[in-house]
Amino acid sequence: MKKTEQKYQAFVQILKEELIPAMGCTEPISLAYGASIARKVLNHLPTKIVVEASGSIIKNVKSVIVPHTHHLKGIKAAVCAGIIGGNDDKYLEVLSQIDEKTKKEIDQYIEKVDFEEHFLDSSKVFDYIITVWNKKEYVKVRVSDSHMNVVCIEKNGQILQEEKSVVKKEKADRSLLDIKDIYDFIKTVELTDIQDILERQIDYNYAIACAGLNDNYGANIGKVLLKSFGNDVKNKARAYAAAGSDARMNGCELPVVINSGSGNQGMTCSLPIFIYAQELKVSKEKMFRALALSNLVAIHEKSGIGTLSAYCGAVSAATGAGAGIAYLYDEDYQTVIHTIVNTLANVSGIVCDGAKASCAAKIASSVDAAILGYHMYKNGQEFKSGDGLVMEDVEATIQSVGRLGREGMKETNKEIIKMMIHE
Repeated sequence: MKKTEQKYQAFVQILKEELIPAMGCTEPISLAYGASIARKVLNHLPTKIVVEASGSIIKNVKSVIVPHTHHLKGIKAAVCAGIIGGNDDKYLEVLSQIDEKTKKEIDQYIEKVDFEEHFLDSSKVFDYIITVWNKKEYVKVRVSDSHMNVVCIEKNGQILQEEKSVVKKEKADRSLLDIKDIYDFIKTVELTDIQDILERQIDYNYAIACAGLNDNYGANIGKVLLKSFGNDVKNKARAYAAAGSDARMNGCELPVVINSGSGNQGMTCSLPIFIYAQELKVSKEKMFRALALSNLVAIHEKSGIGTLSAYCGAVSAATGAGAGIAYLYDEDYQTVIHTIVNTLANVSGIVCDGAKASCAAKIASSVDAAILGYHMYKNGQEFKSGDGLVMEDVEATIQSVGRLGREGMKETNKEIIKMMIHE
């Protein structure tokens, strides 16, 4: 693929837009981001807060620890942390500058503020409104569709014209993605165009994975895997990805580089590639090309599913990792696409029941399925067209899985949310 081609430029831009840092699970961090904007516009400390959130926001905020809050969970903790200690100029690292003094201020504020949270009956999966008051003044901030997409800021009845969204220009067109062109791109891309963001992804995500293995976070899935199943490359790939999730879901105050709006997906895309690259002793250039393949495959799949769904994003991310692992082994395009299809045919039924400790176990299972999918094809085995969701080619299969996650799981998502909020 030539550097002057539209798709080349789009693919580089997609990686730059998607592979950004975040501290903490991205749904509560998005709430903290919106709350910090509301506080800034109000220009006073709010005495009352009302949060209205779509079901998928509620689902993904309920059970994860908000960083820099003395291990607090939930919508109230995220919003109050954003109001007291948030810096919206840091985007999804909005809470990264909170110190011990500010943590205590957050604790005190949570105890005294008048706070309400309500279900937002919205046609959008990702949607929330934060309204803050001080005496008769109020500010309302609405974020929809993605984590930093602020669609409305209202103050005292006036709609402010300034567009606060971090995305100040049109995003690169995800519909340009397809596996054949992604494969062509990663074989020909000038690494200077993408290496910096991929290096950052490895540096950040490996650091938090090591923290997950060295400390006590969540269900310690990474530690369990290494203790129970040994130190071979397949198990290490699962363990490091799971350990990063263990740490991130459970209060570790290190940033990650995300994929498709998710830190878990960013770690699942990248850490197995890094572990396999070390084991196989490949060049840095080959590792970066495999990373680009993994990330773009995951983004391509997730674009058809949507930002939040009852479909577990670890599956699409691990499918990308499987493609990248095949590339590290010097496999051809056919092996890459069959690894993708074999993985999707296996674990596309894993549901998302919110962000929490068990995400690490789902990541481990998904990475295992991706590695199996690769070895299946190397041993002359494959799932074929007509087998369930497997269609006539890789693109049709990705489309069928996208339809499953986007349309087929709508009612599943509603039922999961009802059970989680005890309706």
